[in-house]
Amino acid sequence: MKKLIYILLAVIVAGGIYYKLTTNKKELAAKAAVSEIKSTAISVAITEPKVGRLDKSFTAQGNFAPQNSLTLLSETSGQVLKVLKRKGDKVRAGELLVQVEANTMSADLATAQANFEKAKRDLGRFENLASGEAITKRQLEDARLNVKVTEAQLVAARQRLNKTRITAPISGEINEIYIEVGSFLNMGTKLYDIVNVDKLKLKIQVDESQVLLINEGQKVTVKADVDATKNYEGTVTAIAAQATNALKYDVEIEVKNPEKNSLRAGMYGTANFQIAEQRDALLIPREAIVGGIQDPAVFVVENGVAKLKKVKAGTVTQDQVEIVEGVKPGEKIVRSGQINLVDGAKVQAI
Repeated sequence: MKKLIYILLAVIVAGGIYYKLTTNKKELAAKAAVSEIKSTAISVAITEPKVGRLDKSFTAQGNFAPQNSLTLLSETSGQVLKVLKRKGDKVRAGELLVQVEANTMSADLATAQANFEKAKRDLGRFENLASGEAITKRQLEDARLNVKVTEAQLVAARQRLNKTRITAPISGEINEIYIEVGSFLNMGTKLYDIVNVDKLKLKIQVDESQVLLINEGQKVTVKADVDATKNYEGTVTAIAAQATNALKYDVEIEVKNPEKNSLRAGMYGTANFQIAEQRDALLIPREAIVGGIQDPAVFVVENGVAKLKKVKAGTVTQDQVEIVEGVKPGEKIVRSGQINLVDGAKVQAI
């Protein structure tokens, strides 16, 4: 038995050693490949960041949000008798959505109506008696007060009955429904989510230099990322007075939806602000960017060695990118040939 255990232990140890050697061999091979890249000079095209004139036009991205949206809550209690609108249906403000059982509310209204009528008749008799000084002023005041109280009770009973007919507070589309026929409602029960996307708000954020170029009422060209071939006219409707913690300012742009409401809340959109003024900017060719505009970097060449350096991009045009920080004028950067580069690789200019 002990012999079998020793044999098993030996096999396990041998397997572990083999796995370790194999892993080390792969790591060494990978390091050797990187070293080979770094030791062999790679041909690349070199350029330099240059200060040029750039107009102050800029773009900003954000999400479309509905102009109006709300969650409709019950203001009554009782059993649902009818549900007239379902998810996806369009509704108009004031249109009937749900009918709730109203027997109790109708009885309350009839009682309140009867009490009010009786209070008015009593007041008429008391006023006749008061003219002959058959009752006290206090009794007359109580009769007048009773009329006001019963009238208020009548108004409240009528409102409670009206609330058994639940109507749409806004025009829009039913985005979600939370009830069915037979459901019992309490005060505050969630009924519907209603959104209006006839007009949308594109919510974007801009920095402190850009917010000074924007005015309320300004016309803006807007594109939806799902179909960048179409342009929509937008109007700036709100500009934040205070920056966020990220030093960005919230801006809202109103966009009229096409007839078929092809734009949907939640879609990504881009606002293009056309500004006639020009300014100086440090520019590099767009093809020199590594990693994309969202997380840009460039290869800076120093003494024949390419070093990857993060940069911060500003305005982006079709073929140029403004560099806000990361490189300086006169530095050598790789314009093309980055596909074969790693940080620290040797390069030669072509």
